[in-house]
Amino acid sequence: MAPNSSASSSRDGKRSQKKYRPRDGADWTKRTIDGPGIWVTCVKGKEKQTVGELYDLFERLASELWPLEDSQQSRSDDREDDEDLSVEDEIARELASMKKPRRESRFANCQTNTPCAVFISCKKPVDPVKLVVTHIENVKRTGVSHTKYVHRLVPVSGTSLANPIDIERLCEQVYKDFFAQNEGFYRYKVELRIRNHNTHLRADLIQNIVKNIPAGHTVDLSNPEIFILVEVFKSVCGVGIVRDYYKLQKFNVLELSTAKTATVQFGKCEGRVAGAVDKQEPEPKPASTP
Repeated sequence: MAPNSSASSSRDGKRSQKKYRPRDGADWTKRTIDGPGIWVTCVKGKEKQTVGELYDLFERLASELWPLEDSQQSRSDDREDDEDLSVEDEIARELASMKKPRRESRFANCQTNTPCAVFISCKKPVDPVKLVVTHIENVKRTGVSHTKYVHRLVPVSGTSLANPIDIERLCEQVYKDFFAQNEGFYRYKVELRIRNHNTHLRADLIQNIVKNIPAGHTVDLSNPEIFILVEVFKSVCGVGIVRDYYKLQKFNVLELSTAKTATVQFGKCEGRVAGAVDKQEPEPKPASTP
């Protein structure tokens, strides 16, 4: 009887464990890595907090860059109707708006199962490159990052499986979209980062990346005009094209914010030192001997 009862309790324990949701809900709301999106490196152990602060930041920026038509129309209608509504009508309208289904988010956190690594996918019309560049330029100008745990952002216009055929197809599409909007010939450099991937060699991956670059564009490792960002993570590859990558500290939010703050503080300190020197009394002349 004892063995049967222990086996039964073991099965019951396994069944009961499956019923309960993990405390942090890590595996319940996330998806696999796909689509256009943004790679993020962050403080170790703060991945969940990083996702939360990025949702707030990205939604705010996206609302400014790609405002929703229905929200604009509703705000204009509300302003027109506010003057004619009674208190009861205003309450009824508020209740009706609360019952409306919530709008689907334009961003989704994708599971990476890796410390310090986060991937936020973007839905149309959001362009991850434009979104990240706008934020990075704001940080460089103001020194305010609006994030606490984010280190670096890498936008990718598309993702695919990290095998030669799919990488070539992805690159071909990304190149086609970019050069259709940016005419002319450019000097380029490939910025390839490989993490948790040992299936393909770096040299082979670079050959796959540059294979479909249109004729007329040239490699320039010292003074490139555009940068082809390639992130290979486990079995996924992401590709994006940006400008001013080095001037913007490789999109390192922490470095840009720190550099701006240090510049401001140094300028103030320099002013204080100069003022102190100006206010110093002249040294007394030595007394002349009779």
